[in-house]
Amino acid sequence: MTLDQLRVFIEVAERGHVTRAAESLGMSQSAASAAVAALESSYQIRLFDRVGRGIQLTETGRIFLREAHAVLDRASMARSVLQDLAGYPAGPVAIAASQTIATYWLPRRLASFHAANPRVRLNVVIRNTHDVENAVVEGEANVGLVEGPTQHPALLRQLIDHDRLVLVVAPDQPPVPVTASGRIDLRAITWVVREAGSGTRHGLEDLARRHGLSLEDLNVSLVLPSNEAVREAIEAGAGATVISRHVVASAIAAGTLTAIPVELPPREYALLRHRDRHEIPAQQALVVHLTGGVDRQSDLFETPSQAKASPAPAAKAQPNRAAGALGQAGSSGRRR
Repeated sequence: MTLDQLRVFIEVAERGHVTRAAESLGMSQSAASAAVAALESSYQIRLFDRVGRGIQLTETGRIFLREAHAVLDRASMARSVLQDLAGYPAGPVAIAASQTIATYWLPRRLASFHAANPRVRLNVVIRNTHDVENAVVEGEANVGLVEGPTQHPALLRQLIDHDRLVLVVAPDQPPVPVTASGRIDLRAITWVVREAGSGTRHGLEDLARRHGLSLEDLNVSLVLPSNEAVREAIEAGAGATVISRHVVASAIAAGTLTAIPVELPPREYALLRHRDRHEIPAQQALVVHLTGGVDRQSDLFETPSQAKASPAPAAKAQPNRAAGALGQAGSSGRRR
C-alpha cells in the first residue's frame, strides 16, 4: 500500500468516477484503475461496486475511506514537521478571511508573499467574521482575517490595519431624515444589511448602539449574503447601508452612490491565530508578512472592550439631489 494509491482511492471515492478522479489527479484513467485494483487485489477485498458507468463504495470501502484520510493527514503533518526542522517556509497554510479583506485587502499581499515564498501553498476561503472565528478555533484554518469583533478565548487577535465605513444611498434618493435634535433618524431609514455574523453588519449594529438602538429597532428591508449584492441593491434604490469604503469607492466616484456625512469610527482589520496550536515556518512567515513584522503585545490578547475604536471624522459626501424622507418608501416594511 502506498500513499499514491490512497490518494487515488480517496479521489475516486469522492468523485464516484474513475475517469474524473484521474483527470483531477493528472494521471491516466488506466493508472487510476490499476491503483484501485492493486489495493483490492493485495487484501482480497472489494472497495467499490460498479454500477452502470459509475462506481459506489462498498461498506468495506466506506470504513477504509476514513482510515485513508487519516493516513494522508498524518503524512502531511510529518511533512510539515520535516519542513519545520529544515527551517525554511514551505507547505500549506489555510486562510479564512471575511469578504472585504479577502476581496480588497488580501490579494496583493498574498501575491507578494508568494513571490518571496514560492514553496508555500496558500488556500483561502471566504466566510463572514463569525465563521472565520470558528474556522480558526476548530483548526480548519491556520490564520483568520476579520473585520468584526471576536470573543473566543483560545484565539490571539492582532491588529493589522483599519478600514473606513461609510453610509451610502443612491443619488436620486431623498435626503436622509433627521430628528429634532439634528441627528440622523435611523428608525426612519430603510436599510439593506449583510447576514448575521458579518463584520459589515456589525458596523450598522454599532452605529445603532451609539444611538441607543438595536438592529431590531430598525427598518431592515433586505438581508443579503455579499458586499457586492448590498452595493447593487443600494444603487437600485433599495435604501441605505453602512459598508466599507473599499466596496463603494468606485461607485461614489462614478456618481452611482452618494456618501452621507455621519460619524462612523474606523473598524479594525485583525489577524487571528490559535494560541495553542503549533505554527510551521510557513505560517509564521505569512503572519510576519501580513503584520509588517509588528508583533506588539498591545495588539495581542486583545479583549473586546480594549478593541473599541476611537471616533473618526465624518466622510466627505457628494450632494444629495432630491428632497423628502428616505425612509418613506420602505416605512411599511417589517421592522427587525
